[in-house]
Amino acid sequence: MRHGSALLAGISLLLASCGGGGSGSSGGGSPTPTPSPPPGNLYAVPAAEALSITDVQTIIARAAAEARARSLPAVITVVDRVGNVLAVFRMTGARATATTSAAPNGANIDAQNLIVPAEAGAIAKAVTGAYLSSSGNAFSTRTASQIIQPHFPPAPSTAGLESGPLFGVQFSQLPCSDLAARYVSGGGGALIGPKRSPLGLSADPGGFPLYKNGVVVGGIGVMADGVYGFDPDTLNVDNDPEEYIALAGTVGFEAPEGIRANHIFVDGTQLRFSDASYAGLTSSGTPSYAVTDPALGSLVAVRGYFGTPMPVILAGTAYGSEASGIRAATAAEFANRDAFILTDGSGANRFPVRAGTDGADLAQPLSAAETRAVLEEAFTIMSRARAQIRQPLDSRAQVTISLVDTRGAVLGVVRSPDAPIFGTDVSLQKARTAAFLSNSHAAIQLLGDPSADVRGSAGATRSFLNDPAALTGATAFTDRATGLLARPYFPDGEVGSPNGPLSRPIAQFNPFSTGLQSALILTNLGQHLAFVTGASPTDTPQRCSFIPDAAMGQNRLQNGLQIFPGSVPIYRGSVLVGAIGVSGDGIDQDDMIGFLGLDRGGARVGGIGNAPTAIRADTLVVPIGSGVRLRYVNCPFAPFLDTSAQNVCAGL
Repeated sequence: MRHGSALLAGISLLLASCGGGGSGSSGGGSPTPTPSPPPGNLYAVPAAEALSITDVQTIIARAAAEARARSLPAVITVVDRVGNVLAVFRMTGARATATTSAAPNGANIDAQNLIVPAEAGAIAKAVTGAYLSSSGNAFSTRTASQIIQPHFPPAPSTAGLESGPLFGVQFSQLPCSDLAARYVSGGGGALIGPKRSPLGLSADPGGFPLYKNGVVVGGIGVMADGVYGFDPDTLNVDNDPEEYIALAGTVGFEAPEGIRANHIFVDGTQLRFSDASYAGLTSSGTPSYAVTDPALGSLVAVRGYFGTPMPVILAGTAYGSEASGIRAATAAEFANRDAFILTDGSGANRFPVRAGTDGADLAQPLSAAETRAVLEEAFTIMSRARAQIRQPLDSRAQVTISLVDTRGAVLGVVRSPDAPIFGTDVSLQKARTAAFLSNSHAAIQLLGDPSADVRGSAGATRSFLNDPAALTGATAFTDRATGLLARPYFPDGEVGSPNGPLSRPIAQFNPFSTGLQSALILTNLGQHLAFVTGASPTDTPQRCSFIPDAAMGQNRLQNGLQIFPGSVPIYRGSVLVGAIGVSGDGIDQDDMIGFLGLDRGGARVGGIGNAPTAIRADTLVVPIGSGVRLRYVNCPFAPFLDTSAQNVCAGL
């Protein structure tokens, strides 16, 4: 199971004058004015737009026409905003598989040099375009590639810079996630989301969001060249046929120009949207679906995702409706008037506020009132915060906030109306990661995993920190601290320095093999791809990793481990009682919302709060050189829209 082939057992930046690439438009992508929030609300709710069957047919026909013009048959996938697969179209002659990028040193482990179904890659790309985008930002799989690599921006000349801000996000939306709602064969029931992705999020160019009237309604993903990889150099402009094919599918459904990634800067770096441009499309005319299917190919079923028992194009669900699985909260569910929640499609909140389930482990678990206070106060902090990745400038931050107990059980999830979907699963991953690594059982549970690779991470961490008691609950770990230990250079980005104990060495590292994060779910990935291809009748369970359960049916990392900032553990005095995770905006904003939200929530109810300063991870000094101190949280310097206050996290 270690080598990719065995896993399936045979189955400068772009100059500003370039606009980040792909800045041209066919004329259908003009943004509509930002709607005003309802009276008494701080956020506008996205309009109830959705892809119709005719829309999906048009998207497929345009992409297929471009693929034919380029003599490159493709697999084309369309999803709605919450990840429901609406169509998978295989052109005649399209490659059946794609191969992921190999390890630099050839020692392929995890998902490196792995043969995957082309349909899986196309679905992952479409989900990525939809999930990373909102009414305030449009991100593509090329954007994803830029923000997940060991140096930001990735290029031969940027060695020495820190890693991308969303380093590790590709291992989210996993096929084993317990948060993801799975496809129901036959299409019965509500098409609720968020849905899983067969390969997590994608960094392979060829995936874009789709918009109607300025509202994100889904994504398109294309696989054609047999390579499922990433772009290691943002200094050049690629001529990527897959990106052109996917871009052709967005004609009439273009992301508004003003919110595309190339109009968004992170720490002074311009993000990328596309190296393809509308002016560079080679197909002409307005193709129809009637001359596409069956002349150029046909719909195909993908087990676990689409078209069983019979593939037919579906209409998308309107985000924000009960049927989409994400809707506005009632006053009884959350006091914040702008709050949105996840539902089961039949009216019930999937993750209602509740008390901790870990009473057998703790003298005083979190109460429902404490859970509610922290979530509501974190939501309030978010609504005051200036967004990092949204246009126009000085928009309010929009994120998802998750809270868990020490066993990883979900005690509540709340989000803003237009937060990107990817942050839902990621916020829960972050919360569980902080609760897990701050727990007294962390080392024991890692040592209980059947994988020697996973088991070795406990000893490696203890050796790296020169602390034989590491991972036994003596230290409070946030995702920012954990992430530094999970980088291929420590300190982060510094070429020539050693890898962190939770990371692969740089000679063996790539985005398909990050270290403990990827090793934990390797077996899950193999099980799932065998199911998708029909090699196995059994899908992977809704349980990522094979560390021992904390309780019957409850795994502490049930939807995977996450390694970029945005979580803090929750303490009652010096006793760990849970964790909060935040995701959907800039990583410093995510840190601040969780850290200050917990501080304000704890003050509101009394008895809980952030970890005592004496046990926080930033008290650890790694014995490298003259010593390198870990970080705990990093808050924006002047983050609020309603005050000029600075250093808002100082002294807490």
